[in-house]
Amino acid sequence: MDLITALQAALLGIVEGLTEFLPVSSTGHLILVIDLLGFAGPSGKLFEIVIQLGAILAVCWVYREKLLGTAMHLHDSVPARHFTAVILAAFLPSMVIGVLAYKTIKTVLFSPLVVSVMLIVGGIAMLLIERFRPKPQFHSTDDVTVKRALAVGLFQCIAMIPGVSRAGATIMGGMLMGIDRKTATEFSFFLAIPTMVAATAYDLYKNWHDLSADGAAVIGIGFLCAFLTALIVVRTAIGFVSRHGFAPFAVYRIVLGIVMLGLLLY
Repeated sequence: MDLITALQAALLGIVEGLTEFLPVSSTGHLILVIDLLGFAGPSGKLFEIVIQLGAILAVCWVYREKLLGTAMHLHDSVPARHFTAVILAAFLPSMVIGVLAYKTIKTVLFSPLVVSVMLIVGGIAMLLIERFRPKPQFHSTDDVTVKRALAVGLFQCIAMIPGVSRAGATIMGGMLMGIDRKTATEFSFFLAIPTMVAATAYDLYKNWHDLSADGAAVIGIGFLCAFLTALIVVRTAIGFVSRHGFAPFAVYRIVLGIVMLGLLLY
């Protein structure tokens, strides 16, 4: 592993940590940055998916009391069982569709052009949803019903198109389902845990033969940088969203998508 590759891995880890839990598409950013850098690390998709696990572990750390409390009282607590059922219901659609569409998604949709277009489309959709969303009915993750959670999970499946944003699809879907902005954001954090752990495990199973000792070191650098950066983002995102909403992210997506289209087409 040379110094340039190590620095690129660190940068990509930081990009992942900054974008995984914001509605700007972490996968889209990684595809664009990897393309711009000409990143020559281990199998590209393997690197991307594993460093996402670093960001997910940051959520587990920030919400460790909630997660541990749920696990410890699952057998004797109705709220703990309800929370678990809600998260599993939201996770189910992406698990099923992800397995069925894995090959198509990886081979057809992962391109800078698709990302650029979807950044713009997603940004416009966010502005419209912020403007016309229904009045919130749910103000806590513990209040979300299994039926609403399943609907949010279906919205999350849209994010299998690179550039849409898993967090963005989940949050916007939650808001359309009557979940308030703060709760929808927190719900997307919790839903990310089973979603990305499953995606990581599945991708490792599919690509384990591409992993070498040198490649593992590169992934480790990206993993650590993603974890540390995501810690900061998770601890500050809800406060920012509560004060400013999602319009700043929507504008950023649209501008970035237009710039990238310009670079790709001209």
